[in-house]
Parts: sequence; structure tokens; C-alpha cells
Amino acid sequence: MNDAKLQVCVLASGSRGNAVWISDGATTVLVDAGLSGVEIQRRLAACGLDRPIDAIVVTHEHHDHIQGVGVLSRRHRIPVWASSPTFSAARLGKLYAQCAFECGRGFDLGRLRFHPFATSHDAADPAGFVVTCDGIKIGIATDLGIATGLVRTQLKACDLLVLEANHDPVMLEQGPYPWPLKQRISGRSGHLSNRDSRCLLAELQHEGLRHVVLAHLSEVNNTPQTALSEVGQALTCRARLHVAIQDRPTPVFGL
Repeated sequence: MNDAKLQVCVLASGSRGNAVWISDGATTVLVDAGLSGVEIQRRLAACGLDRPIDAIVVTHEHHDHIQGVGVLSRRHRIPVWASSPTFSAARLGKLYAQCAFECGRGFDLGRLRFHPFATSHDAADPAGFVVTCDGIKIGIATDLGIATGLVRTQLKACDLLVLEANHDPVMLEQGPYPWPLKQRISGRSGHLSNRDSRCLLAELQHEGLRHVVLAHLSEVNNTPQTALSEVGQALTCRARLHVAIQDRPTPVFGL
């Protein structure tokens, strides 16, 4: 771990809050801050990750991705990066600093190179990210109804993937949600199913892939065991498969 060029921890993932911590030791970034500021700080401290945060990068404006953004930015003087449509839709209030990116155009935070790419989700301008540093590549793709050709291209040759596996189609169909919500979740601007995640991972896996973290699991329409069983069928390389859940962080992955 101490020799790692890059460290990654999914602090929380699911419909009640999402946040991914990334650091190269010199620069530390949160991708989304969908828990309260107090809870994010508590989880960072519990993991021994309570170093200063240099930036918050926002994927889209839904509450489970931005809840703690404003308070963390103001309290700790952290600049916030998002696309202009996301800033407009999120209404984050006064921030310490506001920095706009465009999907398709990379930007640097210290030695961390962020490349945002468009995803298919019912938000103003949703983005996934590829993060690179010293030859290490991380892909983050949650909250997407379909894996477009662009998504598949961007996520190739990653060392670590944070990949959505939101629901089991049978559990969703037979579950308690009203029909319009079921249609939204399973639609092209909704969330990726276990089956779709398995198909995507089958295409993306390669011998250099070290970790796959299944993320944004539904607590009603999925279980960690169901997601692992379904998506795990795709893996023929040596990558380790993990599940990120809502109530506690993943291990810290060193790359």
C-alpha cells in the first residue's frame, strides 16, 4: 500500500449517497459527495484517510451525489468541479470556488488527469470519469442506463473499474416500485442492471485489470450476492471483484 502510486476508496455507493476518494499522495479528490459533510469526514477518519481534500468533482446533480458538496466546499475551502449544466441544475449555493469542465475535455488536478465522458442518465449533463496518473488508469461509470460505444471506449485498459450494477431485472419487475419508476430505472437513461454490467465487463476485462468495484446497488432490487454471482461470470482474468455498499467504505485499493 505504501508503494502505491494511486489509492482509491469508495466511501459509499447507492441511492442514499455516493462518494469516491482518490489520492496520489500529493493530491486528494472526491468524486461526488452525496453524504452529509459530517458523515464523509467520519468515514475518511475511520479509514485513516483524513488528509486535506484538494477538489470535489461532481458527476451530476442528483441529491445522492451532491448532498455534502456545498458544506464541504465552504467549510474546508475546497474548489468544486462540474459541468456548467450540472452547476445550474444542482443549485449548490455559494462555493469556495467553482470550476467548470466539459465532457470530452480533460483537466488536471495536480498529477491526476481527469477525463470526463458523457453518460446516458436522466440528469442535465451526466458524466463518467477516467482518472490517470503515472500510467495507472481508473474508470468510474455509475448512473448510466446503457453502456454506449463512448463509454466502452473510455473504460478500456483500466487498472481499476468502479462499475454500476444497480438491479436484478427480475427483482425489479417483481418488486414494490410503481411501474413508472421501474420503467425509469430500466430505461436508457436509468441504471445499469447486473446483466448489462456483466456484458460490459466481459468486453472490458484484460490481464492488467486488478480490481472491479460493483457500485450503486439498489437496496430493494438487488443484493451484493446477486450482483457478484451475475457479474462475476464475466471474469476470466485475475481481477478481484468487490461490491461497494451504502453503509460502509470499501477497502482502500492501492495501485
